[in-house]
Amino acid sequence: MRERTLPLAGLTLVLSIATVGMAAVPALEKDEISTSGGILEVTFVGHGTLVFGFGGQVIHVDPYGKLTDYGALPKADVVLITHAHGDHLDPAALAAIRKPETRILVAPACEGKIEGATVLANGGKTTLSGLTVEAVPAYNVVSKRPDGTPFHPKGEGNGYVLTFGTTRVYVAGDTENVPEMKDLKAIDVAFLPMNLPYTMTPEMVADAVRGFRPRILYPYHFGDTDTGKLVALLAAEKGIEVRIRKMK
Repeated sequence: MRERTLPLAGLTLVLSIATVGMAAVPALEKDEISTSGGILEVTFVGHGTLVFGFGGQVIHVDPYGKLTDYGALPKADVVLITHAHGDHLDPAALAAIRKPETRILVAPACEGKIEGATVLANGGKTTLSGLTVEAVPAYNVVSKRPDGTPFHPKGEGNGYVLTFGTTRVYVAGDTENVPEMKDLKAIDVAFLPMNLPYTMTPEMVADAVRGFRPRILYPYHFGDTDTGKLVALLAAEKGIEVRIRKMK
């Protein structure tokens, strides 16, 4: 394994090419972030899909079977689903990682689509297996379908703020740079989507992070968007580190 440790404003970031206990899936990238409660492992599955490992628990976000073999990934203690589109709500991928005791948290648009799931409304807060999770509204204002409806209507989708020790991690889901995002406080790590016409331009992402100022920013779900443009837009912003991973 190749590793490089970077200190950053009280966080330690260990970059590596590895997996979260996933020897059968060697192509996935992983970062390790030091928190007050121990190491947070972040595995970048791709697109809008992540796996967090913390305190012996495995947290899957938007598992999507077209990206990897979910039968080879560790079973989930917690699953978070941001909205009901097929590249975020994939029943087959979910079934492959689900255990009888797996806790599943979904956005309002997913209500009734996953047996045993708990729905968390925009602005809600809950605790799952000791993990505090807050739901942030995720929606479009500018980008719309030909009939005038937003790709992601307000109230249907969630972003999530997860607290690991005292480290707050924001996974935005599919959204634009909405006011609720800009109002976030004390976010250490943020995952923001950057793919038109469904989510944000690099300029929108830059506008958002200048508002809530995460310490580490990962653009994700970015398709063919030029991530270098975002890096250039934020080059002068002190204290915001932009990290590019394989999250096309």
